Amino acid sequence: MTPVAPPPPSRADAALTRPHHRSQAPHRSSFPAIASYAFLSDCESTCLVSPAGAVEWMCVPRPDSPSVFAALLDRSAGSFRVGPHGVRVPTARRYLPGTLVLETTWQTPTGWLVVRDAMVMGPWHNTAERSATHRRTPTDYDAAHVLLRTITCVSGTVDLQVECEPALDYGRTPVTWEYTEADYHEVHTPAGEDGLSLRLTSSLRLGLDGRTASARTRMSNGDKAFVALAWSPLPAPRTWDEASDQSWRTQEYWREWITLGVFPDHPWRTYLQRSALTLKGLTYAPTGALLAAATTSLPETPGGERNWDYRYAWIRDSTFALWGLYTLGLDREANDFFAFLHDVCRDNKDLQIMYGVGGEERLDERVLSHLTGYEGARPVRVGNAAVEQRQHDVWGAVLDSVYLHAKSREQLPEALWPVLRRQVEAAARHWHEPDRGIWEVRGEPQHFTASKLMCWVALDRGARLARMHDEPDFAEEWAKLAAEIHADICTNGVDERGVFVQRYGSDALDASLLLVPLLRFLPPDDPRVRATVLAIADELTVDGLVLRYRVEQTDDGLEGEEGTFTICSFWLVSALVEIGELERGRALCERLLSFASTLNLYAEEIDTRTGRHLGNFPQAFTHLALINAVMHVIRAEERAGQDGIHFEPPNRGG
Repeated sequence: MTPVAPPPPSRADAALTRPHHRSQAPHRSSFPAIASYAFLSDCESTCLVSPAGAVEWMCVPRPDSPSVFAALLDRSAGSFRVGPHGVRVPTARRYLPGTLVLETTWQTPTGWLVVRDAMVMGPWHNTAERSATHRRTPTDYDAAHVLLRTITCVSGTVDLQVECEPALDYGRTPVTWEYTEADYHEVHTPAGEDGLSLRLTSSLRLGLDGRTASARTRMSNGDKAFVALAWSPLPAPRTWDEASDQSWRTQEYWREWITLGVFPDHPWRTYLQRSALTLKGLTYAPTGALLAAATTSLPETPGGERNWDYRYAWIRDSTFALWGLYTLGLDREANDFFAFLHDVCRDNKDLQIMYGVGGEERLDERVLSHLTGYEGARPVRVGNAAVEQRQHDVWGAVLDSVYLHAKSREQLPEALWPVLRRQVEAAARHWHEPDRGIWEVRGEPQHFTASKLMCWVALDRGARLARMHDEPDFAEEWAKLAAEIHADICTNGVDERGVFVQRYGSDALDASLLLVPLLRFLPPDDPRVRATVLAIADELTVDGLVLRYRVEQTDDGLEGEEGTFTICSFWLVSALVEIGELERGRALCERLLSFASTLNLYAEEIDTRTGRHLGNFPQAFTHLALINAVMHVIRAEERAGQDGIHFEPPNRGG
């Protein structure tokens, strides 16, 4: 994971208007395609909404809490639908520009209906206006914890249907609704052992039938209604005016945030903005953590066992995501994440590869055998045993991210120095040992070249930060060891062809070695860099898209195949541009953008045979790599002398 002018209009327009290769290939399934879901967030909880208007994945109060709705993993595990009765396919879906507010338009035989869905955000505040109770900037403003669904009939008449069927604890605990008032407009569930209570409020009269709270009404042109699901004591909207105001404030919040960024005047701007909003939506405001993805156990192989829980904060993923946001001028999130980093390393603790979003160190992995899994892909897992792995790339990821931000500010936060020093020292102690690598293989530890590359990054960036912090002795010591690691990699990590290989003593390729030029380990014009990039492009691809590695050449401890990893394909775009293959990189970037979902979201992998998205969704790693790849192409085109806005690329090694 990770890291002039616009192209001719005909080329760019074609990339935006050509038919998309979406994950909607014909196959019999009661599950919507992974890429067809919309993603919503209030930076404390997330949810996924199907094209039929049903919330089919939501975990509260945290994104790694047990689910409230989990039809995504079992069609009987709870959902919350708002839409026309008898119509399941919408006419159009979009995000309101610059927001995480979903708008779905429905046409029925008798009329038209528009539904807007949002997880309510508080009003935007400047930093100076924040009170002491706000824990992080700029997102956590006493979140309302409300999923708000507003409905407007814009033509004719439409029969509206609302069905809210929670099933708590991953579908194991059905709820019992009770009325809170005599007017039938609000119901709630008694608090369980975990203290969670749901409250459903609506302008419609709600009926109860077992675990289902429902409403049915005929709406005519101009009629408006709302339904709000809340999970906190804070008041939910009780009138249309209140609901409309909260929806508007949420839209304004997201637009104010995205306006902080700097985006090129380019046809690919919409992809950049959607990726930035997605990364922001995957942050957890109370701590500054950043999720790898919003889901668990969406399969990397259809019907297979490569199903993992990604609702946690991988240090590597988080720091790489900061690279992407930094590239667009959105660097405030770095402050929050560095505070998270400081918190989890308190009392001189060693840095783990991942944590719970609250900084939890134990993420015990277990199987939910009662769930059928997405399209029958089992097991369904919660927790992640990879937390116990040794992965040596984590130290370099942290140091590179901190260096990038400290360099732009020409200062290093004093409180971070002890934490960073321990990471450099850890890399110095362990770089020569085998590990599980960036891809978290569950086979035997190996001397992965990419892991040693990231240890070099830790020592190299550590030395630069030490100079910045006026610690010349550390700077000299770490720079000397960085040179030693560099020489070791160039001796043992390159095969007879001059290609960087996956692990010492092997000639297997690995997409993680595309990071060699991106991390400034060697200059792009070095013959070994060019040979590596072209070998991966020609030999580690399926239909032009990049695999992480060949499963038959890598002991990853698992059965079955996997799709191409989209982050690796975007890495290839950046690497091709670095070595001067701009046309090839641009063509690949256009193709990758054509695989985006209708809402410009990406899962982890793409099946090149069908265009289906596979793996957890939406995937932070993919979206950050998209940002870096697109900006690589735009900057290179600018340097080639075409008109456009000027963007200085971050200099990671200078």
